[in-house]
Amino acid sequence: MMLFSLSAQADVLLIDRVAAKSGVDVPQKSATMNQVRAAYGDPMAESAPVGEPPITRWEYADFVVYFEHQHVITTVLKKNRSSESNPTN
Repeated sequence: MMLFSLSAQADVLLIDRVAAKSGVDVPQKSATMNQVRAAYGDPMAESAPVGEPPITRWEYADFVVYFEHQHVITTVLKKNRSSESNPTN
């Protein structure tokens, strides 16, 4: 019973973060790398493309942007509090 309780709590946190994302200004799907850089500035870190198709990751203070080739495929919010569960980055 306790395991179920902890699991449900983690699910709520993830759901809350997904819902909260709709109110946060993040790069939108299909935006180009140039558009993201123009709107949000230079990322704190950039990964080299990996795999096929090539996936590139740009890290900003509050979110991480994933690109396929030159276009955004998703943006993930970072954890706000150390007590949050998933996503880790």
